[in-house]
Amino acid sequence: MALRIGDVAPDFHAETTHGPINFHDWLGDSWCVLFSHPKDFTPVCTTELGYLAKLQPEFEKRNCKVIGLSVDPVTDHRVWLNDIEEATGGHVDYPLIGDHDLAVAKLYDMLPADAGTTSEGRTAANNQTVRTVFLIGPDKLIKAMLVYPMSSGRNFDEVLRLLDSCQLTAEHKVATPVNWKEGEDVIIVPAVSNEEARERFPEGWTTVKPYFRVVHQPHR
Repeated sequence: MALRIGDVAPDFHAETTHGPINFHDWLGDSWCVLFSHPKDFTPVCTTELGYLAKLQPEFEKRNCKVIGLSVDPVTDHRVWLNDIEEATGGHVDYPLIGDHDLAVAKLYDMLPADAGTTSEGRTAANNQTVRTVFLIGPDKLIKAMLVYPMSSGRNFDEVLRLLDSCQLTAEHKVATPVNWKEGEDVIIVPAVSNEEARERFPEGWTTVKPYFRVVHQPHR
């Protein structure tokens, strides 16, 4: 079954560069960015892992763990991590899941059930659908999914912005408008009545339309 926003992120046991994990236990009460790769030793993915290593402290400030997945064994990952640091200057300190049997890729609907049971002999081209970013909340529900082609490096500054937006919605019942940036005005979600809005936002708001109420971003 295809995964959708609002679904429970599937739990799994896997080997990682930090040792074995049970995903939900590892996640605990944190947010999580789980991002996947079709193959080790690929150039675009190398740039992504290196950049995210440098950005990781910003995710940690927001109680968000980072974990990668690549369709290769952990032994290959460890060699690749050395390449990543040499090529990008980013020291990867987050775990990278070994998915040599394709189990997690299938569980997260990134490969079909008939894709086989081993990464051996597979190429980035026939793993190309393993290129998804999953944003997962402390409630273990999928909050967002971003899917990229192999040729386009992901924008992890945008993933950080998306995390900020989702956390504001979870904490304050506000939504963020197009191209919103941290500190800019936000929108009171339509499900919040004016009565509840007066309690939540006593400083008031601007009504653009009856369904469109703009308020200063709440403090986080």
